[in-house]
Amino acid sequence: MKNIVVIVVTLCLVACGDDFLNKTDPATLVASGFYKTEPQARQAVNGVYGQLQGIISSQWLYNEFITDNTTLHFNTGDRGQGPDTEALEFWQVNSGTLNIATLYSSIYLSLVNINTTLSKLPAATFDAALKKQYEGELRFIRAYYYFLLVQYFGEVIIITEPLVTPSEAYAYERQPVDQVYELVLGDLGFAIDALPATYDAASAGRATQGAALTLLGKVQLTRKEYSAAITTLRRVTTLGYSLLTDYADVFDPQHKNHAESIWEIQFQGDNTQGEGSNFIYTFAPLYSDGSVIHFPGQNGGGWNIPSRDMIAAYEPDDLRKDASLKEGYYNQSDVWVPVPFINKYNHPHTIRGVTNDNWPVLRYADVLLMLAEAINEDAKGPTQEAYDYLNAVRDRAGLDDLSGLDEVSFRAAVLHERRVELAFENHRWFDLKRTKTPEALAEFLNAYAAVEKSNPTTDRGGIPYTPGDYQFSPYEVLFPIPANERRINTKLSQNTGYN
Repeated sequence: MKNIVVIVVTLCLVACGDDFLNKTDPATLVASGFYKTEPQARQAVNGVYGQLQGIISSQWLYNEFITDNTTLHFNTGDRGQGPDTEALEFWQVNSGTLNIATLYSSIYLSLVNINTTLSKLPAATFDAALKKQYEGELRFIRAYYYFLLVQYFGEVIIITEPLVTPSEAYAYERQPVDQVYELVLGDLGFAIDALPATYDAASAGRATQGAALTLLGKVQLTRKEYSAAITTLRRVTTLGYSLLTDYADVFDPQHKNHAESIWEIQFQGDNTQGEGSNFIYTFAPLYSDGSVIHFPGQNGGGWNIPSRDMIAAYEPDDLRKDASLKEGYYNQSDVWVPVPFINKYNHPHTIRGVTNDNWPVLRYADVLLMLAEAINEDAKGPTQEAYDYLNAVRDRAGLDDLSGLDEVSFRAAVLHERRVELAFENHRWFDLKRTKTPEALAEFLNAYAAVEKSNPTTDRGGIPYTPGDYQFSPYEVLFPIPANERRINTKLSQNTGYN
């Protein structure tokens, strides 16, 4: 981990140099004295990887919590999170929702560092091949960020050069979705050519050719370019990835960066260097008092709780269920408490609040299921190849092979399989958006909401739902542009349905 994560503020400290009396224009954002040598460039690239930790740690809000997969352990004694965090669960988001503003600004903040480093690499004085690799890594991460942005917000600002003065930011306008995807596709094309298939163990976690190909295939699938997605994703199957035998091992910190892992965000626990994760502290139930997180008196945040609907999605004897979630726990008095929680990121650790779990972003099971989906859509029905990919994932889960399905039922089977295979890994929201029209998605989510409201996953202590809770409209497939961004840049338009 320490090989690829450097606290970003270090870049500023090194760039300032020892001659702190040699002042530059305080309105200028880009320092010119850094990025010249390989260690400096590596430090800058590592800083970009470091920013991924914060972004991925909150992504559950926007990709799981907003869907039918998860809900919350309702906190009857503290309603302070109602207008912000709970707004995502209950589809009460507006342009003033703080978490939406944080999502938007955190991605663009990282893009600043990416664009600055990319602009400096051509003048750097080290090996051209290594410079190309660094450029490939940066452009891969930029493509990933812009894929997130276009999925969350639709039209967005495109920035590919560093800003020299703050006032320049006020001149940008949102660009059409197709132009955003042009940037994504261009960056991924470069990354595929520039990145190696593998690294040595010390560089584990860096973006690879396989990661770039997988993300490209996902983008093509999202754009319904099925033939192109098939060609791209088949390339991934030739790169040596394979499914692990035991599903639980995919998430075990003892098996990081394994044969199934294509790209995972690196965290390092069991020390106080500030690079640990803490997912289970967010996901464990409230009042669990050391029964889930095994430190005396330790409670969880009660967020991202598996819904009853999610629990019921598992087929009988699905081996993935126990590794993915628990339906409750025994408290310190040995009494069963029926509050479910995510178990994928629940592993022993030595320091309270510091876990060693990485976060899987792209893995081989995802590739196989995307291939099955793309082939079914392209061929207007499942071929044997599509069944082979789908059933390989089911076989590991201990489930029977599927056969005899038509195009529509196979499509539904793949979406279901993605839900349980990739549960709580931040795929569900984009899967639903990709496979349903806004109107169909609204109908689907409102049907789920009616059931959840009638029988909530966790007790609400008699507190009723508000009139707007769990009412999803088609326009909400996109998030609003944050109000504070529109105040400082009046050229930014708002998405339909929001003020």
